[in-house]
Amino acid sequence: MSLQTEWIHFEQDGVKHRLYTSRLARAKTPLPVVIVIQEIWGTDAHIRDLTDRFAKAGYLAVAPDLFAVEGKRPETLTEERIEQVKAFLETLPPPAWHDAQAREAALEQQPPKAREELRATYADVFAHLKLFPQLLEKLKAAVSFLEGYELSKGQKIASTGYCMGGALSLQLASSVPSLAGSVVYYGHLLNKEQVATIECPVLGFFGELDAKINAHLPEFVSAMKEADKSFTYEVYEGAHHAFFNDTRGAYHVEASRDAWEKTLAFFKQVLV
Repeated sequence: MSLQTEWIHFEQDGVKHRLYTSRLARAKTPLPVVIVIQEIWGTDAHIRDLTDRFAKAGYLAVAPDLFAVEGKRPETLTEERIEQVKAFLETLPPPAWHDAQAREAALEQQPPKAREELRATYADVFAHLKLFPQLLEKLKAAVSFLEGYELSKGQKIASTGYCMGGALSLQLASSVPSLAGSVVYYGHLLNKEQVATIECPVLGFFGELDAKINAHLPEFVSAMKEADKSFTYEVYEGAHHAFFNDTRGAYHVEASRDAWEKTLAFFKQVLV
Protein backbone atom coordinates (compact mmCIF):
# COMPACT_ATOMS: atom_id res chain seq x y z
CA MET A 1 0.00 0.00 0.00
CA SER A 2 1.80 3.08 -1.28
CA LEU A 3 1.26 6.43 0.42
CA GLN A 4 2.05 9.87 -0.92
CA THR A 5 3.16 11.93 2.08
CA GLU A 6 4.54 15.45 2.21
CA TRP A 7 4.73 18.64 4.22
CA ILE A 8 3.08 21.48 2.40
CA HIS A 9 3.01 25.20 3.10
CA PHE A 10 0.11 27.50 2.34
CA GLU A 11 -0.81 31.09 3.02
CA GLN A 12 -4.19 32.21 4.34
CA ASP A 13 -5.04 35.85 4.98
CA GLY A 14 -1.37 36.76 4.76
CA VAL A 15 -0.27 34.14 7.31
CA LYS A 16 1.92 31.17 6.41
CA HIS A 17 0.96 27.70 7.66
CA ARG A 18 2.48 24.20 7.63
CA LEU A 19 0.53 20.98 7.05
CA TYR A 20 1.46 17.29 6.95
CA THR A 21 -0.53 15.49 4.26
CA SER A 22 -0.96 11.80 3.45
CA ARG A 23 -3.01 9.91 0.85
CA LEU A 24 -2.95 6.69 -1.10
CA ALA A 25 -0.73 7.28 -4.11
CA ARG A 26 -3.19 5.60 -6.49
CA ALA A 27 -6.35 7.11 -5.03
CA LYS A 28 -8.36 9.21 -7.43
CA THR A 29 -8.57 12.78 -6.19
CA PRO A 30 -10.17 14.92 -4.90
CA LEU A 31 -10.74 13.02 -1.64
CA PRO A 32 -12.78 13.66 1.51
CA VAL A 33 -10.60 15.00 4.31
CA VAL A 34 -9.79 13.91 7.84
CA ILE A 35 -8.02 16.62 9.84
CA VAL A 36 -5.91 15.00 12.57
CA ILE A 37 -5.33 17.43 15.45
CA GLN A 38 -2.23 16.96 17.55
CA GLU A 39 -1.74 16.24 21.21
CA ILE A 40 0.31 18.71 23.24
CA TRP A 41 3.48 17.21 21.70
CA GLY A 42 2.82 18.52 18.21
CA THR A 43 2.75 16.73 14.87
CA ASP A 44 5.17 14.09 16.15
CA ALA A 45 5.77 10.58 14.80
CA HIS A 46 2.66 9.27 16.55
CA ILE A 47 0.36 11.91 15.01
CA ARG A 48 1.91 11.42 11.58
CA ASP A 49 1.40 7.67 11.95
CA LEU A 50 -2.28 8.25 12.78
CA THR A 51 -2.56 10.54 9.77
CA ASP A 52 -1.11 7.81 7.56
CA ARG A 53 -3.59 5.30 9.01
CA PHE A 54 -6.50 7.52 7.98
CA ALA A 55 -4.93 7.93 4.55
CA LYS A 56 -4.82 4.15 4.17
CA ALA A 57 -8.55 4.13 4.88
CA GLY A 58 -9.06 6.18 1.72
CA TYR A 59 -9.01 9.79 2.87
CA LEU A 60 -6.81 12.79 2.32
CA ALA A 61 -5.51 12.92 5.87
CA VAL A 62 -3.82 16.08 7.11
CA ALA A 63 -2.19 17.18 10.36
CA PRO A 64 -1.78 20.95 10.80
CA ASP A 65 1.43 21.93 12.55
CA LEU A 66 -0.01 24.11 15.30
CA PHE A 67 3.45 24.92 16.64
CA ALA A 68 4.63 26.49 13.38
CA VAL A 69 4.98 30.26 13.27
CA GLU A 70 4.87 31.65 9.73
CA GLY A 71 5.32 28.11 8.46
CA LYS A 72 8.37 27.26 10.59
CA ARG A 73 8.93 25.86 14.08
CA PRO A 74 10.66 28.14 16.62
CA GLU A 75 13.91 26.67 17.96
CA THR A 76 12.41 25.73 21.32
CA LEU A 77 9.59 23.80 19.62
CA THR A 78 11.51 21.69 17.12
CA GLU A 79 10.58 18.02 17.17
CA GLU A 80 14.04 17.13 18.51
CA ARG A 81 13.68 19.52 21.46
CA ILE A 82 10.17 18.26 22.26
CA GLU A 83 11.36 14.63 22.14
CA GLN A 84 14.01 15.54 24.71
CA VAL A 85 11.31 16.91 27.02
CA LYS A 86 9.20 13.78 26.55
CA ALA A 87 12.19 11.59 27.40
CA PHE A 88 12.90 13.69 30.51
CA LEU A 89 9.29 13.52 31.71
CA GLU A 90 9.23 9.75 31.24
CA THR A 91 11.86 9.55 33.99
CA LEU A 92 9.41 11.17 36.44
CA PRO A 93 6.20 9.83 37.98
CA PRO A 94 3.20 11.37 36.12
CA PRO A 95 2.10 13.52 39.10
CA ALA A 96 5.46 15.31 38.92
CA TRP A 97 4.93 16.42 35.31
CA HIS A 98 2.94 19.46 36.41
CA ASP A 99 4.44 19.78 39.89
CA ALA A 100 6.84 22.69 39.43
CA GLN A 101 8.83 21.90 42.57
CA ALA A 102 9.33 18.22 41.76
CA ARG A 103 10.08 19.01 38.12
CA GLU A 104 12.65 21.65 39.02
CA ALA A 105 14.34 19.28 41.47
CA ALA A 106 14.75 16.76 38.67
CA LEU A 107 15.93 19.44 36.24
CA GLU A 108 18.68 20.44 38.66
CA GLN A 109 20.19 16.99 38.16
CA GLN A 110 20.66 17.69 34.43
CA PRO A 111 23.77 19.29 32.85
CA PRO A 112 23.41 23.11 32.64
CA LYS A 113 22.81 23.33 28.87
CA ALA A 114 20.31 20.46 28.84
CA ARG A 115 18.56 21.90 31.90
CA GLU A 116 17.98 25.28 30.29
CA GLU A 117 16.82 23.76 27.00
CA LEU A 118 14.42 21.42 28.76
CA ARG A 119 13.03 24.23 30.88
CA ALA A 120 12.50 26.54 27.89
CA THR A 121 10.87 23.90 25.69
CA TYR A 122 8.60 22.63 28.47
CA ALA A 123 7.39 26.18 29.11
CA ASP A 124 6.77 26.90 25.43
CA VAL A 125 4.97 23.61 24.78
CA PHE A 126 2.56 23.87 27.69
CA ALA A 127 1.97 27.58 27.09
CA HIS A 128 -0.16 26.44 24.15
CA LEU A 129 -2.84 25.22 26.55
CA LYS A 130 -3.61 28.91 27.04
CA LEU A 131 -3.50 29.73 23.32
CA PHE A 132 -6.61 27.93 22.11
CA PRO A 133 -8.03 30.96 20.25
CA GLN A 134 -4.84 31.25 18.19
CA LEU A 135 -4.67 27.48 17.58
CA LEU A 136 -8.31 27.44 16.51
CA GLU A 137 -7.58 30.16 13.95
CA LYS A 138 -4.84 27.96 12.48
CA LEU A 139 -7.30 25.08 12.17
CA LYS A 140 -9.92 27.29 10.56
CA ALA A 141 -7.28 28.48 8.09
CA ALA A 142 -6.54 24.84 7.25
CA VAL A 143 -10.23 24.17 6.60
CA SER A 144 -10.45 27.19 4.29
CA PHE A 145 -7.36 26.05 2.42
CA LEU A 146 -8.60 22.46 2.06
CA GLU A 147 -11.95 23.63 0.71
CA GLY A 148 -10.12 25.00 -2.33
CA TYR A 149 -7.14 22.60 -2.46
CA GLU A 150 -6.95 20.59 -5.69
CA LEU A 151 -6.72 17.26 -3.83
CA SER A 152 -9.84 17.91 -1.72
CA LYS A 153 -11.85 20.63 -3.47
CA GLY A 154 -15.59 20.03 -3.27
CA GLN A 155 -15.21 17.21 -0.74
CA LYS A 156 -16.43 17.01 2.85
CA ILE A 157 -14.08 17.72 5.77
CA ALA A 158 -14.16 16.25 9.28
CA SER A 159 -11.80 16.35 12.25
CA THR A 160 -10.44 14.11 14.98
CA GLY A 161 -8.26 15.19 17.88
CA TYR A 162 -6.48 13.74 20.89
CA CYS A 163 -6.23 15.35 24.34
CA MET A 164 -5.54 19.02 23.51
CA GLY A 165 -6.47 18.18 19.93
CA GLY A 166 -9.72 16.61 21.09
CA ALA A 167 -10.76 19.87 22.69
CA LEU A 168 -9.79 21.71 19.51
CA SER A 169 -11.76 19.24 17.36
CA LEU A 170 -14.85 20.19 19.35
CA GLN A 171 -14.09 23.89 19.13
CA LEU A 172 -13.66 23.54 15.37
CA ALA A 173 -17.11 21.94 15.17
CA SER A 174 -18.50 24.86 17.17
CA SER A 175 -16.80 27.42 14.92
CA VAL A 176 -17.07 26.00 11.38
CA PRO A 177 -20.64 25.20 10.27
CA SER A 178 -19.41 23.38 7.16
CA LEU A 179 -17.52 20.72 9.18
CA ALA A 180 -19.05 17.32 8.40
CA GLY A 181 -18.16 15.62 11.69
CA SER A 182 -16.01 15.90 14.78
CA VAL A 183 -14.32 13.21 16.89
CA VAL A 184 -12.97 13.96 20.36
CA TYR A 185 -10.59 11.64 22.15
CA TYR A 186 -10.42 12.56 25.87
CA GLY A 187 -10.37 16.32 25.29
CA HIS A 188 -11.84 19.11 27.39
CA LEU A 189 -15.51 19.57 26.57
CA LEU A 190 -17.55 22.62 25.57
CA ASN A 191 -19.95 24.81 27.50
CA LYS A 192 -23.61 25.37 26.57
CA GLU A 193 -22.88 28.47 24.50
CA GLN A 194 -20.34 26.61 22.40
CA VAL A 195 -22.58 23.57 22.05
CA ALA A 196 -25.34 25.76 20.60
CA THR A 197 -23.31 26.50 17.45
CA ILE A 198 -22.34 22.89 16.63
CA GLU A 199 -23.90 21.83 13.32
CA CYS A 200 -22.31 18.41 12.76
CA PRO A 201 -22.47 14.98 14.46
CA VAL A 202 -19.93 14.46 17.27
CA LEU A 203 -18.33 11.20 18.41
CA GLY A 204 -16.42 10.92 21.70
CA PHE A 205 -14.07 8.44 23.37
CA PHE A 206 -13.06 8.53 27.03
CA GLY A 207 -11.20 6.37 29.52
CA GLU A 208 -13.00 5.33 32.69
CA LEU A 209 -9.98 6.27 34.81
CA ASP A 210 -9.63 9.77 33.32
CA ALA A 211 -11.45 11.47 36.19
CA LYS A 212 -10.49 15.07 35.32
CA ILE A 213 -11.99 14.95 31.83
CA ASN A 214 -14.92 12.72 32.72
CA ALA A 215 -16.07 15.06 35.48
CA HIS A 216 -17.47 17.34 32.77
CA LEU A 217 -18.99 14.60 30.60
CA PRO A 218 -22.49 14.51 32.17
CA GLU A 219 -22.90 18.27 31.74
CA PHE A 220 -21.75 18.07 28.10
CA VAL A 221 -24.07 15.14 27.36
CA SER A 222 -26.97 17.10 28.87
CA ALA A 223 -26.11 20.25 26.91
CA MET A 224 -25.88 18.35 23.63
CA LYS A 225 -29.21 16.62 24.30
CA GLU A 226 -30.97 19.87 25.26
CA ALA A 227 -29.69 21.53 22.09
CA ASP A 228 -30.78 18.53 20.01
CA LYS A 229 -27.23 17.84 18.82
CA SER A 230 -25.92 14.45 17.70
CA PHE A 231 -23.44 13.03 20.22
CA THR A 232 -22.42 9.39 20.54
CA TYR A 233 -19.71 8.35 22.98
CA GLU A 234 -17.94 5.50 24.69
CA VAL A 235 -16.31 5.34 28.12
CA TYR A 236 -13.87 2.41 28.23
CA GLU A 237 -13.58 0.43 31.43
CA GLY A 238 -10.06 0.31 32.80
CA ALA A 239 -8.70 2.86 30.32
CA HIS A 240 -6.73 5.97 31.28
CA HIS A 241 -6.30 9.34 29.60
CA ALA A 242 -4.36 8.98 26.32
CA PHE A 243 -5.38 5.32 26.01
CA PHE A 244 -5.18 5.56 22.20
CA ASN A 245 -1.52 6.61 22.07
CA ASP A 246 0.45 3.42 21.44
CA THR A 247 3.74 5.13 22.30
CA ARG A 248 2.75 5.76 25.93
CA GLY A 249 2.26 3.63 29.01
CA ALA A 250 -1.47 4.45 29.12
CA TYR A 251 -2.10 2.60 25.83
CA HIS A 252 -5.11 0.27 26.07
CA VAL A 253 -5.29 -2.09 23.13
CA GLU A 254 -8.89 -3.27 23.53
CA ALA A 255 -10.25 0.27 23.92
CA SER A 256 -8.13 1.48 21.02
CA ARG A 257 -9.26 -1.32 18.73
CA ASP A 258 -12.92 -0.55 19.39
CA ALA A 259 -12.45 3.23 19.13
CA TRP A 260 -10.60 2.88 15.82
CA GLU A 261 -13.38 0.77 14.29
CA LYS A 262 -16.04 3.20 15.47
CA THR A 263 -14.05 6.22 14.25
CA LEU A 264 -13.72 4.77 10.75
CA ALA A 265 -17.43 3.90 10.69
CA PHE A 266 -18.26 7.46 11.75
CA PHE A 267 -16.13 8.99 9.02
CA LYS A 268 -17.67 6.68 6.43
CA GLN A 269 -21.07 7.91 7.55
CA VAL A 270 -20.33 11.65 7.56
CA LEU A 271 -17.78 11.94 4.75
CA VAL A 272 -18.67 9.45 2.05
